[in-house]
Amino acid sequence: MDPLALALIELGAVVFCLGLLARLAGRIGMSPIPLYLLGGLFFGAGGLVKLEGMHEFAHLSGEIGVILLLLMLGLEYTAAELVTGLRRSWQAGVLDLVLNFLPGAGLAVMLGWGVVGAMVMGGVTYISSSGIAAKVITDLGRIGNRETPVVLSILVLEDLAMAVYLPVLTATLAGVSFLIGLTTVGISLAVVSLVLLVALRHGHHVSKAVHSENSEVFLLNLLGAALLVAGLAAAMQVSAAVGAFLLGIAISGATAHSATRVLEPLRDLFAAIFFVVFGLNTDPRSIPPVLGWALLLALVTAATKVITGYWAGKRAGIGVPGRFRAGAALIARGEFSIVIAGLAVASGAVPSDLAALATAYVLVMAIAGPIAARFVEPIVRLLRRPARRPAVPNTGPA
Repeated sequence: MDPLALALIELGAVVFCLGLLARLAGRIGMSPIPLYLLGGLFFGAGGLVKLEGMHEFAHLSGEIGVILLLLMLGLEYTAAELVTGLRRSWQAGVLDLVLNFLPGAGLAVMLGWGVVGAMVMGGVTYISSSGIAAKVITDLGRIGNRETPVVLSILVLEDLAMAVYLPVLTATLAGVSFLIGLTTVGISLAVVSLVLLVALRHGHHVSKAVHSENSEVFLLNLLGAALLVAGLAAAMQVSAAVGAFLLGIAISGATAHSATRVLEPLRDLFAAIFFVVFGLNTDPRSIPPVLGWALLLALVTAATKVITGYWAGKRAGIGVPGRFRAGAALIARGEFSIVIAGLAVASGAVPSDLAALATAYVLVMAIAGPIAARFVEPIVRLLRRPARRPAVPNTGPA
């Protein structure tokens, strides 16, 4: 079959199935993300139906999905709010790093994968999925909740930590000198600081540059700016998602509200493809041998993320339900964890078993995270409901 015709048929079938899965998720009252991931497993490598024609388009579309998810989260907040949140949440960021890096690193050492393996697995278990968290917060209508700025601050701190971690990891895997690695880290931090400074001081100019009364021109300006900033950020060893988020922060006022309305349909489409791509790249046959370790690691690091969110929410003066919602929103792992494992395996510095464990772990967490976020509040309410005291029989006057 002609490659173009094959790609169109596969893409059409996948998008149509995504619509059916989203409808099913809506009827049972949950986020569609777990169903998208399982759908990707069904159609991916080692699944029942293997899709070859749409692979390149799907990969690029998935990257655009993450960029749009983080761009639209950034549109909800101002640069001043972000800086204030980072100042208040830096201690939670340190706690997050310690609690969630150590379990992965410890397991790698126990399995005999050495210091490099510990560094890789620590990164896999540390970093939450910004894409999944953004989708869950949006799906559950929690953008305006008091705990959401706390969650976003922690996610941004994690992504900023990645601006240091990824260059160091790449240098370690490649065996380059410490000086080259340090230079790369310095460039990453300088780029983040520059973009944040522009957002703080010149955000109104950014809003004016992308704004237009013509919806077509406005959409093209927004999408072009988002992809351009994300690409430049990635070229400078900074997360593309962080670049898109900071662009969203820089756009404010009426322009931000209009941008949210214009971009929403595009975000939903590309975000759905992103989650399917994750499943497409996972071979189900690699999961059973390491599933036990993956489940154990998932239980431990789900608890450590909840502790992180609870502690950060408590410091921000948020009620108990909001603290648990914050923790549950951080549980999912995703795109960054897979990138870290992929870099390590491609370098040949770690065994292939590490990739299988990382994939199984991320898949479990990517499915469990949205489910936990959906049901954590009813569970907390149930546990906090005071026990009904038994009625004392009325025996009348003595």
